[in-house]
Amino acid sequence: MKTVDGNKVAKITMLFWLMKIVATTLGETLGDFISMTLNLGYAVGILITFAFFLMALALQLTRKIYVPPLYWLVIISTTTLGTEISDFIDRSLHLGYPAGTALLLTCLAATLFLWWRRYGNLEVFPIFRPSKELLYWTAILFSNSLGTAFGDFLGDYFGLSYLDGAMVTGSVIILVILLHYFTGINHVLLFWVAFIFTRPFGATFGDFLTKPLAKGGLDLGTMNASLVSIALIGFLLLLESRRHKKQLS
Repeated sequence: MKTVDGNKVAKITMLFWLMKIVATTLGETLGDFISMTLNLGYAVGILITFAFFLMALALQLTRKIYVPPLYWLVIISTTTLGTEISDFIDRSLHLGYPAGTALLLTCLAATLFLWWRRYGNLEVFPIFRPSKELLYWTAILFSNSLGTAFGDFLGDYFGLSYLDGAMVTGSVIILVILLHYFTGINHVLLFWVAFIFTRPFGATFGDFLTKPLAKGGLDLGTMNASLVSIALIGFLLLLESRRHKKQLS
């Protein structure tokens, strides 16, 4: 079946979205661990996470079919790198979250425009061609970076708490689900909207796990929060691997 044989990316299911949210939580806590807990700074953090992203992507590109652990390793690397990119734009370049959000939105729009011009569609499943897969991962990286910047923008500009931010982004996700099932709005457009907003939604849980009790968090610290997220993503990855194996049999 063509949707299985030769396809390189995950099928969009409810499990996909659950894994995406946990991966974004891990990306938030792991990115903060590298730049802040280890006190390496945002520039060094970008170099480390970009190297991690390139290695994970290189392994992914060498495979001929979808391999769940490798695919999700790249997703995690994009969420972690996205955290560093957003923080670097705001705190090192001092552009601020509104300008950072606008910049990353422009980069994402340009990537999707090139994708559409070349292939005539923006379908995210299945994907076979290496050139299309590169556009796919570029768009995902910009989406995760944009989601981080937008989530921080909500908290910084509007003064929203972690719970308030989760309610705003969660409401958008619920709206996307309703639009998907009850309207004829293009499903690819809805996918990218959901993909962007699951990033700040997952990141709010990262903040909730790491921030001090006085600020409404659990004060677990970035390392312990990352370990919790790794355990969760590991469990979900086991379920995804079993689902994929059953589909192939």
